[in-house]
This record gives sequence, structure tokens and C-alpha cells, in this order.
Amino acid sequence: MLAKAETDYRDFNPNQVLDALDKADAEHSLRHFIKLIWKILEPNREFVDGWHIGAVCEHLQAVSDGQILRLLINIPPGCMKSLTTEVFWPAWEWGPNNRPDLRYVSSSYSDLLTIRDNRRCRNLIRAPIYQRLWGKRFQIVEEQDAKKRFDTDHHGFKIATSVGGLGTGERGDRFIIDDPHNIKDGESEAKRLATMLWFTEVVPTRVNDPEESAIVVIMQRVHEKDVSGVALANDLGYDHLMLPMEFDPSRKCYTRIGFEDPRTIDRELLWPERMTAKVVARDKAAMGSYASAAQFDQLPAPRGGGMFKRDWFKMVDYPPENVDKRVRGWDLAASVRKQSAFTAGIKISRMSVGTGYRYYIEHATRFKGGPGEVETELKATAKIDGYSTLVDLPQDPGQSGKAQVQHLISVLSGFIVRSSLESGNKETRAEPLAAQAEAGNVYLVRGLWNDVFLDEACKFPNSEFKDQIDGASRAFHRLIPRSDDLVAIGPTVVTQ
Repeated sequence: MLAKAETDYRDFNPNQVLDALDKADAEHSLRHFIKLIWKILEPNREFVDGWHIGAVCEHLQAVSDGQILRLLINIPPGCMKSLTTEVFWPAWEWGPNNRPDLRYVSSSYSDLLTIRDNRRCRNLIRAPIYQRLWGKRFQIVEEQDAKKRFDTDHHGFKIATSVGGLGTGERGDRFIIDDPHNIKDGESEAKRLATMLWFTEVVPTRVNDPEESAIVVIMQRVHEKDVSGVALANDLGYDHLMLPMEFDPSRKCYTRIGFEDPRTIDRELLWPERMTAKVVARDKAAMGSYASAAQFDQLPAPRGGGMFKRDWFKMVDYPPENVDKRVRGWDLAASVRKQSAFTAGIKISRMSVGTGYRYYIEHATRFKGGPGEVETELKATAKIDGYSTLVDLPQDPGQSGKAQVQHLISVLSGFIVRSSLESGNKETRAEPLAAQAEAGNVYLVRGLWNDVFLDEACKFPNSEFKDQIDGASRAFHRLIPRSDDLVAIGPTVVTQ
């Protein structure tokens, strides 16, 4: 028999002690919870910590504590924004923070993304370690356990939806907006406007309690007038955590809860443990300065200018004779009002050089005129360009746009003509040309039109007129090497 002063260690269970320590750390800190549970979601990938993860967690916990009710986070892609905000945070609030009554509405430009994160969150909650530590606090209700929605037995739920896709009957304690804009495919101005109206007019009415419910937006910048731009320009009351990939001392981030960006050196990286200088340089080169400034540095235009820079264009006196292909891309505007857009046509040629290509902007013309003047100018320009130059026309949506293009095709009978609907916004369509210009592969043939073209290009996308860049983007798109899919229609070659 043991003496009274002695300790009996026969019932000592080190695993229970470790569980208790892990449980206490995770309940105190969302960041500790992520580290503890990481392997459940990423069994084959090591967790790479970064101070930015702590910063995001700190602000999400401020939402949990009621310190912040409107939170806007701008952060580059690939920095764990969706995992942290859509997966770990709801699971943390339900279990470690002991709030299984909370209701989440998660929205993105595509419900496929929010459904993906719903599945991840649900899988995390079902994991043995989560159930062992917090399974007694709540359970997922079997009767409502689907990919788009699952409920807790404390009347909480998590709904996956898309921008504009939520019905009028559901409201959340947390409305999470993760990437409201589609960067990959681009967005039209009409689509972006619809997203803005949804964000300002619908989202505020989809919270349970105007006094206590929170709205969290996490995204990278894509446009001056994206959701972030609207929230900031209209002072909608959002605490703003802005974390660029490369530090800019003039834009150092401070927030109301006492956070400040810890970096001190210009261009210091956000997550050098994973996004190294080599990786960032590689990705920026592929994206081009405009896209990387928006998505990486949270600037809708790069430092020092817009999408194009004047010194990117190399000047030549004449275009080469042995080009592969020539295209005149048109942007049409029929109005004759003083402030209306121009009709503009830009001729570009492509020449093979080794394993790559050079592009020559040979000529630009623009004018304002009615439908008859447009027809006359299109035909006269086509004759000057010659029958080997492809004419590329935009088609407006709807039957009237199709009829207009068919009529212009008949006017240009005998020439090679293509037409297509516009896709994506103006900036997205211009990015391939801008990337080649930045790489030094775009040449400008000297002419009286140069200054007008360059002035518009160097102010784009904030220029008053964008017609020449629209026409140039269309011509360049046709010059990107691809299999020839021309369809012959009489003497004119047309693609709809």
C-alpha cells in the first residue's frame, strides 16, 4: 500500500493531458486551432505558418468577440484566405468557442467554391480529434446534412450560395463573402454593377440582427470599382485589413484593434516561408504588372501608371513584309453625340521570331459617325488594308446585334471577316496585349495617329475613351496562334 504522501501514477494518461493542453490552446486561439487540426484537411502537406495567418485570425476573433461587425480583408491569392475564413473559423466558433447556435451564409462568385468549403468544414467537424475534444458540445443534424447546407442540433447552420443566389428566407449571424468577383474569366461592367447592387442593397438585409450580426468580406482587388472599392469609397463602416504581397511603406496597414503590418522594408514579402521571392517574381511575370498590382499588391492599377506604359512600345518606321497574319480589330459606336464613344479600328500584324512572336501595331483610326458613315469607313479602310487583312467585328448581344453584324458582313463582301461577342471586361480583354507590350514584343509603326493612341493606352483603364484599346485587344486576340477555324460563306469568310 502506498504511503499517504506518495502519488499514484498508475492511472496517469499522457494522451489525456496532451488533449487537455491542445483543447485549451485551441479554445483560446483560432490560430492554434488551425495548427492542431491542419492535418485533417491537408494530410500530405505540412502547415507553413506566417504572421499574416495570425493577423487574419486576430481580426476574425475580433468579430467573434463582437469588436468588429464589418470586416474587409484584402489579401493575395494562395494565402489561405478561404480555408481560414470559410472552413476553420466556423468550425472554431461552433466547437472551441462554444457557439454552435451561430448561422453562417457563405457566398462567392460561384457556389461551387462555397460548396467545396462547406464539405471541408463538415469533414473537419466529423474528424475523430474534433469529436473527441468538442463532440459533446454539438452534433450535425442528420435530417439536414447536405453539401449546400448542414445544421447543428443547436439550430445553427452553414449555407453555401453564390453572389445573388440566396433566397429571401434565410439570414445569418455571419455573412461571409469570399471572392465576389470572377478573376479568371473576367466580368463585364454590367456583371460588376449587379454585384455592387447585391452587395449594397441585398447583403445588409440578410443578417439576423442589425446590431450584432457580422459581414466579412475577404478578397483580392480586381478593379477600382469592385466590392472593396465600393466599401471603402462609400465609407460603409468596414474595418480594413490590407495585406499586399510586397510591402509598401506609404500604404502600411493599421487597424482599429491595434494591429499594424510588422514589415518595415520596401517590397518585403508577405509570406516568404512559402511565397518566396523567386515564386513571386515568376508569377508576376506571368500575370503582368496590371493583374499582379491588383491581385498581389491590392492596387487596381500598378504604381506609376495604368495598364500600359509609353516606353513599352518600340518605335519602327515600317512594318516587316514577311508577317504571318494581319488583323484590323474594330470597336463600333454608331452615335454622333459629342460625348459618345468613337468607332475605332486598329491594325496589328504578327511575325514569328525563333520560338516566339513580335506584334506590330501598324495603324489606328477613329471617328464619330452614324451607321452609314461607319459602313463607308469600314469598307474604305478594308480596301486600303488589302484583301489579306482579316477584319474582326464585335457583335452586340441579342438579335439586333446579330443583324447588325450580318449587314456589315454583306457590306464587306469579298474580304475576310470574323465576328464574335465580347467576353469579360475591357481590362481583362486588354491584359494579353499589355503583357506582350511589357515583355518588349509590341512595336509601333510611326504615324500621325501615334500620340492619340499612346495617350489613351497609357491612361487605360481610367482614360475617358477606351475604343482604340478595345479594337487593339480584339485584333490581338485574333493573332494569338490557334488552329484555323474559318467558315466560308460565299466570297466572305465569317466566324460567328
